[in-house]
Amino acid sequence: MKLAVTGKGGVGKTTLAALIGRELRDRNYSVLMVDADPDANLAGALGVADAASIVPIAQMKELIEERTGAKAGTIGGFFKLNPTVDDLPAKLARAHEGIKLMVLGTVKSGGSGCICPESTLLKALLTHLFLNEKDAVILDMEAGLEHLGRGTAMGVDMMIVVVEPGKRSLETAAAIKKLARDLGIKKLGVVGSKVRGEDDRAFLENELQGYLLLGHVPFAESIRGADMRGESLLQIPPQDIGSVRAIVDRLEKEMKGE
Repeated sequence: MKLAVTGKGGVGKTTLAALIGRELRDRNYSVLMVDADPDANLAGALGVADAASIVPIAQMKELIEERTGAKAGTIGGFFKLNPTVDDLPAKLARAHEGIKLMVLGTVKSGGSGCICPESTLLKALLTHLFLNEKDAVILDMEAGLEHLGRGTAMGVDMMIVVVEPGKRSLETAAAIKKLARDLGIKKLGVVGSKVRGEDDRAFLENELQGYLLLGHVPFAESIRGADMRGESLLQIPPQDIGSVRAIVDRLEKEMKGE
């Protein structure tokens, strides 16, 4: 199962990604989570104690030069467009409570679409993860989809857009839907987040006609409290995340074509 989770900032995207990872782990999947959001707070959501010490791959200058033949931060010139990356998951992934984590970081030089060593290495790595890695891969990413190229997108089983009840969030979902279609992603699902009651649920269901609605995550005090206190989402009581189990049930059915 290869999933890319995206959405407008603040909608609960990283929370959902972490909880899906937890549920897949509990179902005996081998789970690799990849943080491609510039805010890079997935490690904190998973409860990694020294999250701030993790160096994003985009900032590993020696590795980038070793694999591409060019220094990080340079644009133009000659460097490898197909660097070797198949050994990087085993070398760089951080294991934590049965889940593996990689932090990609973001390319800050030359714009989001730059042809530079960092971007080349990250895209090659993602392509490997989605097309060749045997783990269930969950990519937590920003709304712009800058890390995904057409080759990478071919390996995405489903892109999940997280939305909250509100027009701006829905506008972001519509923009992501177009980007996903342009990249050739075949399946796009939507999850409603921070749903406070039947009015929110009805609003989203009405506004999201034509989308594959995977389910809703209620505005739960345990989830909000864990986030406010910086506590691990892996420790939330199982009875509080029944909605996430239902979402994963739906995902498994979609993967089987049911």
